[in-house]
Amino acid sequence: MAQRKFCQSCNQKNNCQEVSQKLGNAQGQSVVFEVIIAFLLPLVVFIVSLAAYERILAYTINIKQLQTTLIFLMALLTTFTCILIIRVINRQLSKNK
Repeated sequence: MAQRKFCQSCNQKNNCQEVSQKLGNAQGQSVVFEVIIAFLLPLVVFIVSLAAYERILAYTINIKQLQTTLIFLMALLTTFTCILIIRVINRQLSKNK
C-alpha cells in the first residue's frame, strides 16, 4: 500500500513502468546452466572430495586431527583445481565464439 502512494507522487513513475515493460519483454538465453556450473558444481566437487579423501585416508593416517586437516586441505585443492579448469574451458569457449 505504501509503495502505491510513493509511486503516485513520483514524477518518474511513467519511466519506471516503461523500463519494467522493456525488461519483461527482453529475450535472452537462459543462464541456468551457467549458474549451476558457477555455484552448484564447486559445492558438489567439495563434498564428493571430502567423502573420497576420508575413505582413502581412513586407513593410512591414525591421528584424527591430522587426518581431518589433510582431508579438508585436499578437498579445497581439488575444488580450486576444478574451478580453474572450468575457467580455462570457459575462456576457450568464449574465444571460439
